[in-house]
Amino acid sequence: MKSSKKIGLYFGTFNPIHAGHLILANYMAEFSDLDEVWFVVTPHNPHKKKKTLLEDHHRLAMVQIAVEDYPKLHASNAEFNLPQPNYTVNTLAYLEEKYPKKHFCLIMGEDNLKSFQKWKNYEIILERYAIYVYPRISEGTVETQFNNHKKITKIDAPIIELSSTFIRKSIKSGKNIQPMLAANVWKYLDEMNFYK
Repeated sequence: MKSSKKIGLYFGTFNPIHAGHLILANYMAEFSDLDEVWFVVTPHNPHKKKKTLLEDHHRLAMVQIAVEDYPKLHASNAEFNLPQPNYTVNTLAYLEEKYPKKHFCLIMGEDNLKSFQKWKNYEIILERYAIYVYPRISEGTVETQFNNHKKITKIDAPIIELSSTFIRKSIKSGKNIQPMLAANVWKYLDEMNFYK
C-alpha cells in the first residue's frame, strides 16, 4: 500500500476546459506514476481583468462537471484563497501545508519549461518538486540546465493543438464545436450563453 498519493497539479485558467485538457490530464493519470491530477483553476488577476475571462466560479464549475466521470481527476480552487498576484511556488507551499499526506508534483507544457527560469523562485520549485512535462509545438529551446534534470520527467503524451482561445472565438462566430468539449461542459456553456 502506497503511503502518500502522488498528485500532479495542472494549472490553468480553463476558460473553458476542453477535450484537450481532459485527454492530457487523463493521460498523465493513467500513463505516468501520478495517482491523481488536480486542475488548479487560476483566479482572475484583479490587475489584469480580461473581458473574455469568465468569473472564477463558472470556470471552476465547468472543471468540476468535466471531471465528474474521471475518479483520478479533480478540480481545485486552492488559488482562490491566496493573495494576488499569486505565484506557483506559494500555491505549492499552501497545498503542502493543507494536505501534508499528499505528495505534489507540477505538470507543465514544454512551452512553459522553455521560460521556466523566469518563474519566481524556480530553483526552489525544482529542488522540492518533481516536474512532469508534456510535449507542445512551440518556438524556442529548453535551457540546457533543464535537459536530463533528475527532477524533470518528459511524458510522451499526445500533442493536442486545441486552445481555449480558439474555442471562444469559434463560439462567438457561431460554429459548432461540441466535440471539442465534454458534453456536460458544452451544455453549461450553451445554457449560460457564454462567449457569445
